[in-house]
Amino acid sequence: MSTLMKTPAVWTRPAWQLDNWVRDFFGPADDWFKGFTPAAEVTRDGEDAVVSVELPGVDVGKDVNVEVDRGRLVIHGERRDERSEESDGRTYSEVRYGSFRREFKLPAHVTGDAVTASYDAGVLKVRVAGAYAGEQPQRIAIESR
Repeated sequence: MSTLMKTPAVWTRPAWQLDNWVRDFFGPADDWFKGFTPAAEVTRDGEDAVVSVELPGVDVGKDVNVEVDRGRLVIHGERRDERSEESDGRTYSEVRYGSFRREFKLPAHVTGDAVTASYDAGVLKVRVAGAYAGEQPQRIAIESR
């Protein structure tokens, strides 16, 4: 004698099957909406600090903000990645969004007027004029007893 099992209705619904197909094709939805952390480097150019942030493919005029807020240089925005591909007469589209935020502590004497930003070849460069001004090591005498 054989036993028949009834398949739960939720597993046979077309919407569930479509969700499963999308998940298999594009990967878990959790990965789609995670933010990202762009690579950043801080270098010294004379008395200026230069912060370079890798943002390839980002529309910096529309999706990126550079601010000085409470003694911190804040670079934040959103990356939008839209792709589509055709295969077997069908078009598959994928849209991913991810926000990012990088913060850098500034010396107390730096104001927003000292900060300039430019973008070229996927790299955002933020120059903080005078960040290292007046920062010379001070030698401390050692007393012998």
